[in-house]
Amino acid sequence: QVQLVESGGGLVQAGGSLRLSCAASVSIFSINSMGWYRQAPGKQRELVATITSGGTTNYADSVKGRFAISRDNAKNSVYLQMNSLKPEDTGVYYCNSWALGRGSSWGQGTQVTVSS
Repeated sequence: QVQLVESGGGLVQAGGSLRLSCAASVSIFSINSMGWYRQAPGKQRELVATITSGGTTNYADSVKGRFAISRDNAKNSVYLQMNSLKPEDTGVYYCNSWALGRGSSWGQGTQVTVSS
């Protein structure tokens, strides 16, 4: 399995920005896809954004145009830049990786709270 450590969560006012980071314990060259998911209280975990090893990105409709996912292979890290945050973006954000032969791995999560 891959160890993933998230950071960068916090409390921000609506309209503000946060940048989440996810550091992997292995070279992300070997990871087919990495992504961010979130879970709000009382709701199921949902996809926010993913990025493949080739750089192809995918976003949930609710965050398109506001969030941007990126990866830095040299730092074995993936980032989520979140702009124009809304109260409905509040939740625990989890980093995920999927690699052939390693399967899926999850980080411990980082809390994002957006106040109105």
